[in-house]
Amino acid sequence: MYRERASRLPGAAVWTSVPSGDGGPGRVLPDGCMDLLWHDGRLLVAGPDTRAHAAGAASAWAGVRFRPGTAPALLGVPAHELRDRRVDLADLWPAAEVRRATARVHAADHPARGLEDVALGLAASAAPPDPLLTRLVAALDAGRPVAATADELGIGARRLHRRSLTAFGYGPKTLARILRMRRALALARTGVPFAETAAHAGYADQPHLAREVRSLTGVSLRELVPPDLRTRSRTEL
Repeated sequence: MYRERASRLPGAAVWTSVPSGDGGPGRVLPDGCMDLLWHDGRLLVAGPDTRAHAAGAASAWAGVRFRPGTAPALLGVPAHELRDRRVDLADLWPAAEVRRATARVHAADHPARGLEDVALGLAASAAPPDPLLTRLVAALDAGRPVAATADELGIGARRLHRRSLTAFGYGPKTLARILRMRRALALARTGVPFAETAAHAGYADQPHLAREVRSLTGVSLRELVPPDLRTRSRTEL
């Protein structure tokens, strides 16, 4: 079963996933984010996804999901180096730092709480989030075109692409596709018909929505939003 709550770190979320015996592993969808993970006593980093992958449903997981563009400054690694990867924190940080972080997680009353404490410590010593990236994510999540957003931000297309690779792991057009898909799924899961969902989320039509969902997730829209899930909240999925 998956559970999620807002973190004490602004914009982040703390989540847990434990075996529920209700079927096979779930599916983790691209969301523009990176996560700090705990699993079987190890700390890992989940890089930004461009495709869906099966969740590890056979054992417990905990994580802190950072809002798009913020994790690289906290973790000290460009997002594109971790794209579509799950990497041990020991492969990214000096051994002594990993030991301290692991000890902090193990000392907490729950791994999720310990991970959140580690994330808060990282944020306290890092520079504030880049306001340009914050504005970029907000604009794309609102459905603004990439070219128009670049003009509004006063940044050239090539420079925006380079900064996006470092911050998000891919270019702004890929980020826009992923955020648009997330908006569409959120609408569809509240019961909005697929054709209306497509129009509200900025797709040309329902077939366009269906193609994009399958391209990014590997499964059909109806598999991700079957009738019994269309009024369930994210925390129940």
